[in-house]
Amino acid sequence: MNQAFPRRKSRPVTVAGKVIIGGGAPVVVQSMTTTDTRDVEATVAQIRRLEEYGCEIVRVAVLDEKAALAVPEIKKRINLPLVCDIHFDYKLALLAIRGGADKLRINPGNIGAEWKTREVVKAAAERNIPIRIGVNTGSLPKDLWEKHGGPKPEAIVEAALRHCGILEDMGYNSVVVSLKSSDVNEALAAYRLFAEKSIYPLHLGITEAGSAFAGSIKSAVGIGTLLAEGIGDTIRVSLAEDPVEEVKVAFEILKSLGLRQRGPVIIACPTCGRCEIDMFPLLKRVEAEMAKISRPIRVSVMGCVVNGPGEAAVADVGVAGGRGIGLIYRGDKVVKKVKEEEIFDALMEEVHSFLAEGKSAALPESIPV
Repeated sequence: MNQAFPRRKSRPVTVAGKVIIGGGAPVVVQSMTTTDTRDVEATVAQIRRLEEYGCEIVRVAVLDEKAALAVPEIKKRINLPLVCDIHFDYKLALLAIRGGADKLRINPGNIGAEWKTREVVKAAAERNIPIRIGVNTGSLPKDLWEKHGGPKPEAIVEAALRHCGILEDMGYNSVVVSLKSSDVNEALAAYRLFAEKSIYPLHLGITEAGSAFAGSIKSAVGIGTLLAEGIGDTIRVSLAEDPVEEVKVAFEILKSLGLRQRGPVIIACPTCGRCEIDMFPLLKRVEAEMAKISRPIRVSVMGCVVNGPGEAAVADVGVAGGRGIGLIYRGDKVVKKVKEEEIFDALMEEVHSFLAEGKSAALPESIPV
């Protein structure tokens, strides 16, 4: 699987001295906690789970002074770069900066007067903290709403460029931009237009995307389309779900385009009348067992011997089902023939053996992990 499209050139922004957004760096996966930030224990626990599943930057909502004052303790107990999400009150941004935030997300459409934005930028610049200007269709400045007749892509882009200009006037360009909408076509148009006008790195997302099912599809279509056009430097999949699911979906989007590789690629047949084993329960068990594996490995789970051997040949480990049996493959070689009820254990034994041997996965080395 080779990346078949050039990445848009963007200015690199470094977060916490270790994560690079833009400048051709691998696309960074983000998520946001669903806990009350004022509950330090719950927030830290959720962030640690997100890190376990590969999240690279995490954002917390700073909704009041108590939440802002919790930032230093949260920061002290986690490894991921911490982004503080600020709305309405610029003083909360100043508190978060003093508390050790690694990055800010502000929406200038609701932060208030321009001088408030300038105060935040000044404090961020003193500590070399990047800022994401996050423009959402639901909170556009009133004058741009009226000028463009609603939350049109042109209005979204103009809002973003306006506020980028404020930061540029202050000599500050450690900026990431997002232009989010819950409407996929609207988001696509806004990101494409901004990409033509600026070299700031872009944070991609479809906001308020919905449930795990609908939201994953909308995000895959919207984020995936832009990434396939070379647009996008960091992504957050927004789901009304455990944020760990956001990270899982994000990596699947990136893996499908050959942009990143983390954890297993599982190939599974949709089944048909030729399938002679109980495929779906087997596949669910395999997915659950492999969910926390971070190393690249390609596994095929096939229900019959028509396509099974061929898929196994391009995988590291695989199974092709037969009538009440399973042929376990390592690459294109059959290593075991087992009864149907033994398939799961035999397959996982080969998976763990492959990983323990430190074998190279059947994936191109050019894909970043």
